[in-house]
Amino acid sequence: MLDTSTLLIIDDCAADRKIYRRYLLKDPHQSYQIFEADCAEEGLALCQKIRCDVILLDFCLPDMSGLELFDRMQQEIFQTSVPVIMLTGRGDEEVAVQVMKRGALDYLVKHNVTQDVLQLAVRNAIKQSCLQAQLNKTQERQRLIATTALRIRQSLNLEQILNTAVAEVQQLLKCDRVIVYQFAPDTDGKIVASSVESFRTVALCDRVGAEEKAIEQEAGSRGKIPLLCTLPHTRSQIPNPESPIPYIYELGLCNCVSLKEQFNTQANLVVPINLSNNGNPTPKLWGLLIAHQNSGERHWQTDDAQMLNEVSVQLAIAIQQAELLAQTQAALTKEKQLNTFKSQIIATVSHEYRTPLTSILAAASTLAKHSQQLDESKQERFLGIIEQKARYMSKLVDNMLLVNQFELEKPTFKPILLDLLQFFSDLIEQERETTGDRHELIFNITGHTQGFWGDRGLLQQIFINLMSNAIKYSPDGGTVEFHLIGKESEAIFYIQDRGIGIPVRDQENLFQSFSRGSNVDTIPGTGLGLAIAKGCVELHGGDITLSSEVGEGTKVTVSLPKICPISQLSPSAT
Repeated sequence: MLDTSTLLIIDDCAADRKIYRRYLLKDPHQSYQIFEADCAEEGLALCQKIRCDVILLDFCLPDMSGLELFDRMQQEIFQTSVPVIMLTGRGDEEVAVQVMKRGALDYLVKHNVTQDVLQLAVRNAIKQSCLQAQLNKTQERQRLIATTALRIRQSLNLEQILNTAVAEVQQLLKCDRVIVYQFAPDTDGKIVASSVESFRTVALCDRVGAEEKAIEQEAGSRGKIPLLCTLPHTRSQIPNPESPIPYIYELGLCNCVSLKEQFNTQANLVVPINLSNNGNPTPKLWGLLIAHQNSGERHWQTDDAQMLNEVSVQLAIAIQQAELLAQTQAALTKEKQLNTFKSQIIATVSHEYRTPLTSILAAASTLAKHSQQLDESKQERFLGIIEQKARYMSKLVDNMLLVNQFELEKPTFKPILLDLLQFFSDLIEQERETTGDRHELIFNITGHTQGFWGDRGLLQQIFINLMSNAIKYSPDGGTVEFHLIGKESEAIFYIQDRGIGIPVRDQENLFQSFSRGSNVDTIPGTGLGLAIAKGCVELHGGDITLSSEVGEGTKVTVSLPKICPISQLSPSAT
């Protein structure tokens, strides 16, 4: 079936108009709908009513010249150029120059016009006009995309980039809503930006029933908001530009409900947001850029898909730049934290080593100089001081090394099957041997404690640090309780003392390295015990909490799963 073009003949000679009509209607390559006017004013009136694909314009008209009429058409009617072929009864080159300067596409001398000449001239005019229109459209599209890309890439803040992108794309495509959907490493995803302000960000999954209903209620009169399913995303396929309606870009290798089944396909245009993948030819699928038209019927065109895809390329570049900046800032922050941590280690070691070293040196010097004058009990007392202070310094070094591991990388985690009752009973007995008479250690156990898998060394660190804190910060003595509670899938233990307690304002930061209560006064300590305990608990996939009241004591509770999550295991342990 031939394409039909609208043609207007403006000529005061009826015989000439009849000839042109007959010639054109015999064109085997083009179909025409032809209108006629015998004067300039009638021609102007018709131009205002109909959209012409080409105009045959006589140079000599009764009410004005063809050049004057052409100028008025350009000024008053045509927003875009319409091909005009000027017809003249004289073969005047000067007239031809004037016509072409004014912007006419071609001119023909009337007595030279034949059927083939006229048909070819009109077809060429239509073809050239289509090519020019396509060029103008492409240039305008590139200008709009370049402007959009510039606005998107003006910021390096990811949230601002995404919000700018959806707003700009909505203006570019003149659609109801634009959404950016981001995939997550665990294959769940969420909407991270929407051009509709009242549209609440929601997590998207394949359970569309309840979520869709809730969102529809929130959206109110805006209509149905489509939901995405959870997709194992691996690659994207770009549709053939020649396909009739490229309104959706397929995501390949999906083993669940496809995008077409989740989207109202006539309402949504979806393109992937692909990031470069460290030199890998297969890009990394970051998310989707979705244009949604809910009000009225819209047939998405190839140009729409191409524009959206080009914007997604620019958006991907902006996202990657923002992520790179965020990674750089995070690395700088981490570097600052490590430098601060190193400074704290040096300061702590310098301070905490000075007192025990002084005691060791004094005891060793006394033994060396006066051993002959000292009886056996005094010699043993000085040797005991040396041993006690040396153990303290050794424990301090161990704590420093362990905290350093937590700061830089996770320590090795190797769980084994443990008898918690026997394990903690042994630790309690060891603690009783070194604790003075002023403290009474109480051990209570309830529930089922068998079937626990944990790292013996890390559990011992938790116990020793929490128990030593309870004893150290109970300088007046008293009871220190250790309660072990066995449940079906977890083991819980807590240590309760009746010591000085911790001010409320200090409790928030106590699990950070080098943090201590403001009321410790001269009680020695490094502020590492709770940080170490927390790190060891988290390696087990558990939780640690603290409650305390000044003057009443402190209770620290640890809950650990009996079987630790696979994600917590070190590679060497698996």
